[in-house]
Amino acid sequence: MSSTKSLPPLVEPAAELTRDEVARYSRHLIIPDLGVDGQKRLKNAKVLVIGAGGLGSPALLYLAAAGVGTLGIVEFDEVDASNLQRQIIHGESDIGRSKADSARDSILEINSGITVNLHKIRLEPENAIELFRDYDLIVDGTDNFATRYLVNDAAVLAGKPYVWGSIYRFEGQVSVFWEDAPDGRGINYRDLYPEAPPPGMVPSCAEGGVLGVLCASIGSIMVTEAIKLLTGMGDPLLGRLMVYDALDMTYRTIKLRRDPDRQPITELIDYDAFCGVVSEEGQAAAIGSTVTARELKDMLDAGKPVAVVDVREPVEWDIVRIEGATLVPKDRILSGEALAELPQNTPITLYCKTGIRSAEALAALKNAGFSDATHLQGGIVAWANQVDTSLPVY
Repeated sequence: MSSTKSLPPLVEPAAELTRDEVARYSRHLIIPDLGVDGQKRLKNAKVLVIGAGGLGSPALLYLAAAGVGTLGIVEFDEVDASNLQRQIIHGESDIGRSKADSARDSILEINSGITVNLHKIRLEPENAIELFRDYDLIVDGTDNFATRYLVNDAAVLAGKPYVWGSIYRFEGQVSVFWEDAPDGRGINYRDLYPEAPPPGMVPSCAEGGVLGVLCASIGSIMVTEAIKLLTGMGDPLLGRLMVYDALDMTYRTIKLRRDPDRQPITELIDYDAFCGVVSEEGQAAAIGSTVTARELKDMLDAGKPVAVVDVREPVEWDIVRIEGATLVPKDRILSGEALAELPQNTPITLYCKTGIRSAEALAALKNAGFSDATHLQGGIVAWANQVDTSLPVY
C-alpha cells in the first residue's frame, strides 16, 4: 500500500537480477511494496555514507545487506579501542587500521557483489559538491555541527537528498532533507537549525557519552529512510523530525516547516568559523593564559602554589583525575555559584577532558576578576598522554 506522501523513486531499476541475487534477496522480493522492481532499484543505487563511526557502522552494514549496488565511504580516521563500544563494523583486530579499510572488509564479507568506493579524505568545501554529484543519496553519520552544515549546503548545491541522524547519550534524531524535493516539499537542515548552537552548549559524544546500542536504533532508521527514498516506498521523513528516547522507549515525530526567512544557499563557507568550537570569549580568555601539561607538571613538582580545578562532571572525575585537583563542574562556575569556593590569592589552573569546557570556564573566571587563572591545553587527555601514561584515556 503506497502512501499519498511517497516520493518518486530516486533510482531507475537495473536491467536484471541474477539467479544468485534472487536467492539472496528473496525476503525482499516477496514484499509487495518492494518486490523485484524495488530490488533492481537498490542494485542500481549509489549511496554515499559520511563517516564509518557510530551511525555509519550499522548504516553501511544494512545498506550492504539490502543490496545497494554502490556504497561510498568518506572516512579518514583510524580505529580506536574506544570505538568498539558502538562502531560494530570494526573489530579488535582493526585497532590502528584505517576505518575506511576496516569498513570495506566488513561490507564485502556481508555482500561481495557490491562496489565499495573509499574516499579517505576529510570532507571539505573544496571537495564536497563534486563528490556528492557522483551519488544518488547521501547518508550523514557525522558527529559535529561544522560537518553537518557542510553536508547540508553541499547537498543543496549538488541537488541531492540526504538522510540525517544524530545521537547523544540516550536520545537520537533522524530526518530527511532535500531542497529540490518535488511538489514544493523542499526543506533542508537550516530550516531545523538556522544557526549552530553556541560553542560548548551541545557536548560531543566524546565529551558527553552515548549509549552504544543507540547507534543501532538510529542507524537502522536512517537505512530504512534511504531504502524508501531509493525505491519510492512509503512516506519518508521529509518535513518531519523523528526523536527517539531510549530511556522512555518513545518515538515521536515533529513537523518541520520551511523557514520563510531563510536565505538561499549559494556557496560553501568556512564551517569551523561558522560553528566556532570554542566561543570567542573562551578563545580570548585562553590567549596568554594557557599552560601545557608539561608546564603544569613542572609547576607542581617545584611546589609552586597553584590550585588545580577540574571542571568536568562527577562521572568523569570517577574515571580519571589529576592528583590533588578539586572538582568544580563548569556549570557551577558559569552560573557564578562556585566563585566563592575558589581561592582568591592563589593562581588557578582549570582543566576538562580536551580543553574546550575549561576555556569557557576560564572566560567566566577572568570576567569575575580572577586575573591569574589559566587552563590546561588539551585537558586531561594531554596530561595522560604527556605526563602520566598510567592514567586511562576515555
